[in-house]
Amino acid sequence: MRDAYTPDDPRFVDWLAGKPIPRPANPAWSNLVRTHIARGVRFRRARVVSEPLADYIRFEHAITGEVNISAGEDVRWVPRRRASDLCLPGNDFWLFDDRVIRFSYFSGAGDILEDELVSDPVVARMCAAAFEAAWARGIPHADYRPV
Repeated sequence: MRDAYTPDDPRFVDWLAGKPIPRPANPAWSNLVRTHIARGVRFRRARVVSEPLADYIRFEHAITGEVNISAGEDVRWVPRRRASDLCLPGNDFWLFDDRVIRFSYFSGAGDILEDELVSDPVVARMCAAAFEAAWARGIPHADYRPV
């Protein structure tokens, strides 16, 4: 849901400088996803984005096919204009098995500060509902044309 993440990421810095993205772009993540997909876990990611896309999000879009889609994730893009009437948590989150949430806290510049695991069933239901609403508005990666 942010427009910038990890601004010092060497892959991002190189990409901004016009250098090609190394292949594989993020092997540790891709391998993790493949391992869990093989055991039946579903990975869905909804990216709520400002348009026109910020540089970091353009970078994410550029590597999504190789890093996320090829590993088995299903990724949708949600332009903020499509999300104005949605109630979304104030922080990025991962929801595991509809019961545990990992909230990620970032600085204003996009540096990760910390993560927090929350297992409150009320919060899990709220996050699940928010995700499903964003997912329904999302545009599949293959169809999304960044502005």
